[in-house]
Amino acid sequence: MRVIAGKYRSRPLLSLRGLDVRPTSDRLRETLFNVLTAGNPDALAGTVWLDLFAGTGAVGIEALSRGAKEVHFVEKSGPAVEMIRHNLASLGITQGYDILQQELPGAFWRMERAKVAADVVFMDPPYRMKSTCAGTLQALAESSLIWAMSVVIAEHEKRFDPGQEFGHLRRFRVLAQGSAALSFYRLGGQGDVQL
Repeated sequence: MRVIAGKYRSRPLLSLRGLDVRPTSDRLRETLFNVLTAGNPDALAGTVWLDLFAGTGAVGIEALSRGAKEVHFVEKSGPAVEMIRHNLASLGITQGYDILQQELPGAFWRMERAKVAADVVFMDPPYRMKSTCAGTLQALAESSLIWAMSVVIAEHEKRFDPGQEFGHLRRFRVLAQGSAALSFYRLGGQGDVQL
């Protein structure tokens, strides 16, 4: 596993063994960021991210590598949090991030109190936790963490449909690759993934 592009391009990232830590593959991560940047390498400059069920932190670290201003990693597993810390330290990243070792959606309250407003939310719950995916999307829809231009992306098994609509949060795109898929949501479900 490696950083795909940006400041830390090609630098390695470590992972943990186990079924519940299933890092987003390099290929799917590359596809995700190609969609988000749409040919503009500076598209993510200054953005605020939530990396939910962060695992190794690979997606949030990729965002930082490509110019994100701030990433909030949320992960309940102690060993995974230590892996995120290790990966950040190995790249010399010392600022622009926050790590919350907490369950979701409980961590949302803490971020709301800190007045976090995300441009991009990426969530990748363990595939076996199907109800967690819908519950987290519903909690996001009811939170102040997202706004009109926020893009929420849920990674899931291709054969699993997390749902089309959660309150005002509506899916506007599905992108499948191999056995995985990404569902893109926005308040009102409008438009594309321009940030």
